[in-house]
Amino acid sequence: MSQVRVRFAPSPTGFFHIGSARTALFNWLYARHTGGVFILRIEDTDKERNSEAFLNLIYESMAWLGLNWDEGPKVGPNGGGDFGPYRQSERGAVYKTYVDRLIANGRAYEKDGAIWFKLLGERFEVYDEHRKKTVTKVKVPPVVIEDMIRGRVERVEDEDFVIVRSDGNPVFHLVNVVDDIAMNVTHIIRGEDHLSNTSKHVHLYEGFGVKPPAFAHIPLILKQNGPGKMSKRDQGALIEEYQRRGYQPEALVNFLCLLGWNPGDDREKMPIAEVIRLFDLPGVNQSNARFDDKKLAHMNMAYLLELAPEKFTARARDFFARQAGNAVAAAALAADVEYFDAVMRLSQPKIKGVEELPAYTGYFFSEEFPVDAKVREKVMGKGDPQARLMELAEALPAMDFSSDPAIEEALKALATKNGLGFGDYQSVARLAVSGTNVGPSITGMFRVLGRARVLARLAKLAG
Repeated sequence: MSQVRVRFAPSPTGFFHIGSARTALFNWLYARHTGGVFILRIEDTDKERNSEAFLNLIYESMAWLGLNWDEGPKVGPNGGGDFGPYRQSERGAVYKTYVDRLIANGRAYEKDGAIWFKLLGERFEVYDEHRKKTVTKVKVPPVVIEDMIRGRVERVEDEDFVIVRSDGNPVFHLVNVVDDIAMNVTHIIRGEDHLSNTSKHVHLYEGFGVKPPAFAHIPLILKQNGPGKMSKRDQGALIEEYQRRGYQPEALVNFLCLLGWNPGDDREKMPIAEVIRLFDLPGVNQSNARFDDKKLAHMNMAYLLELAPEKFTARARDFFARQAGNAVAAAALAADVEYFDAVMRLSQPKIKGVEELPAYTGYFFSEEFPVDAKVREKVMGKGDPQARLMELAEALPAMDFSSDPAIEEALKALATKNGLGFGDYQSVARLAVSGTNVGPSITGMFRVLGRARVLARLAKLAG
């Protein structure tokens, strides 16, 4: 078997959609699984809707996801190759050569200023009720597609179709087939919604005298709630949103792998090297996959927990740096590096995503933090909180702040001494230092904030 060559061909006409990312990923996985070549080809023939900003977003999103392309536009370490240009807007001369070949072979003709592809077969005229006019039909055997995912599919094309519009612009069907021929593409992996185009494409391959590549039509991604395909307007549909929110790209890639494919068992969290080893087209499901943002968030949290502390703090710092105008982020970045890192390490096991960090850690970086009124009412209305605050303030100067266990032992000793429980001090201490009743362990909070800050906050709450 010749070397596998697959391509991902996005259009730079909008934000990078999660469905496009999944298509790119499945092509990339198949290339890596087979030792093949992954081609990035840009479908930028729509001059009115194309945008260089959207094109750069495609490059950035794919790089962020780790989907490096072997051939294609040269961007950083990715791209290059012998089959360029890899932007369709630069391939007009190639398309003209192929169209001229069809015309010369009697497989294309001009009508109404456009160029049409000619089907071979007996012709007859019928009145089309829908279009309210007489049309020419062609008796052509069904096109049989042995799809690697969907199995045997038959489709009928019974009318000639336009391949170059009257304005001189080639249509999608022509340019895709020409580019796939010219770039030696062996497998076309794309969304199920393109299956309806495939019969036209097979006829075009036949017209050029070329055997079609293998086809594999992957299931659609359905919106989270209700029927229908996930669109760019649906919540959670855009890759840049996950990047902005500080999601782990490894988590998103892992999640996308499981939208329409599974490893043959119940595993979900898998290293990408293992996915590459196991991934194959017959293992892709025929049924559509439903998007689930809760499952993705859980996957992201699992990857966050696994990050080495230094990597987590680096990603946290990068996230804070991108929060323009956020006062907590500015204060956090202005803090001592060791203090910032200690706060982040303390927070890592407790959060679902780095986007939670500004709200979760705000009180570490400012003395003007909000106090939850309901929590204050509950904590200050139970027992004798003022006495607890005074006892804590008296005990703190002699406490060992060197470690969480040392602080815990000191608090337990204080509670035992006064015939109380650890919780009697924990609730009021947490309110004093954070303004709320959730967060990291109270011992970790004491240790990271330090004796002086804790004492000052206890005194402030005591009034």
